[in-house]
Amino acid sequence: MTAFALIIKHKTLPGKREEVRKIWEKHMAPAIASNPGHTAYFYCFDNADPDSICAFQQYSSVEASQDFLKTSIYAAYQKDVEPLLAGPPQVTALTPIWSKAA
Repeated sequence: MTAFALIIKHKTLPGKREEVRKIWEKHMAPAIASNPGHTAYFYCFDNADPDSICAFQQYSSVEASQDFLKTSIYAAYQKDVEPLLAGPPQVTALTPIWSKAA
């Protein structure tokens, strides 16, 4: 299996970024922390846009990323967060070639 990564950019409704973060922390942070398929994850605020969030996710495989999207936790997160987003995220799929270990 080959590692798989995503960069996801979310645009929130004006002034809703902090509310989106709280929903992410409620649902996603614990799910990601306990998911062995996630090998790295960075949840970031865009410094140039107060209504943008970027996430870098690295998975052990494409299958691990697809399996995570099928979980009830991810469905609950989507239900809560979608009304606060300006539209669907921009998703870029990547194949990691090299990384620096922490």
